[in-house]
Amino acid sequence: MAGRMVTVFGGNGFVGRHIVQRLARSGDRVTIACRDPEAAIFLKPLGDPGQITIMKANITRPDEVARAVTGADAVVNCVGLLAPSGANTFERAHVDGAGLVAKAAKDAGATAFVQISALGADETSKSQYARTKAKGEQAVLNAFPDATILRPSLIIGPEDGFMNMFAKIARWSPVLPVMGCSLLPRFATVAVEGTKWRAPTFRFCDDGGPRFHPVFVGDVADAAVRALGDGEARGKTYELVGPRTYSFRHLMELMLAATGRKRMLVPYPLFLANIAAFFLEWVPGKPLTRDQVCLLRGDNVASGTLPGLADLGITAQGIESVLPTYMWAYKPPAGRRVRPREM
Repeated sequence: MAGRMVTVFGGNGFVGRHIVQRLARSGDRVTIACRDPEAAIFLKPLGDPGQITIMKANITRPDEVARAVTGADAVVNCVGLLAPSGANTFERAHVDGAGLVAKAAKDAGATAFVQISALGADETSKSQYARTKAKGEQAVLNAFPDATILRPSLIIGPEDGFMNMFAKIARWSPVLPVMGCSLLPRFATVAVEGTKWRAPTFRFCDDGGPRFHPVFVGDVADAAVRALGDGEARGKTYELVGPRTYSFRHLMELMLAATGRKRMLVPYPLFLANIAAFFLEWVPGKPLTRDQVCLLRGDNVASGTLPGLADLGITAQGIESVLPTYMWAYKPPAGRRVRPREM
């Protein structure tokens, strides 16, 4: 149903901008609610003149939230933190803010609400991120029982903070860490070509570290838009994952193949990562936190007990076809040729 008024909180973020693009393409009028309106101006050309408006709204302030959802037929909440900073805590953003937005949407008469949560959300998790994501889901459902919860796994796309971060590291570092792997190698034997003998060898990073079920950001955005218009999706929770699972090591290998670089992969056990995170939490941007290391202690894969992308009529796209479209920028200068070499 096109022509709706849809408010997207965090619409200038990684996932939000893709949702805004699809809503505008379908003919909906979109209000982007964010803390810094100037940071969302780049999204206005995605729609016709006047189709996309930007409004200042902090999801912890009831008056600003209520103003942003006035007249909205549907609301999407994409606000989330990877690391807390000052007053922006996990509890305020993921729980209090999410519940406030859902209540305001219900009071404003919105008929559909989509909450972007995270795969692995669990109130019993040792990770504060995962705990508050789960508590946020409950806060949303308490205020808006028909809300749709989307739990994406690791999201891959042009503006992601995972592949881009390691691709930047690979530009200058001769080694890349494989987090969650033991420092000790695994003993194995390999067949010697042309003989019946097997030679002993030691394999580092053989277990590959934690496993992920990465999903393309475009598929997540499509799922949010489908859920807004699908009455069958009301009140349900979906796990959004890609078609395959990958270990941490496999993801690094895919990134290196897409950037055309060769780097040594070294094991980086979590106890060392935790020590490094203690110091990196003081670096601007917080590239690694102890809470993120805590998340790496388990696999981030679908449970298989909840509906997924296929139930929304979406065919998950493999990340192998996505990575080359934006990892190209990290290739060495000699590998960025647009035209093939003459034979």
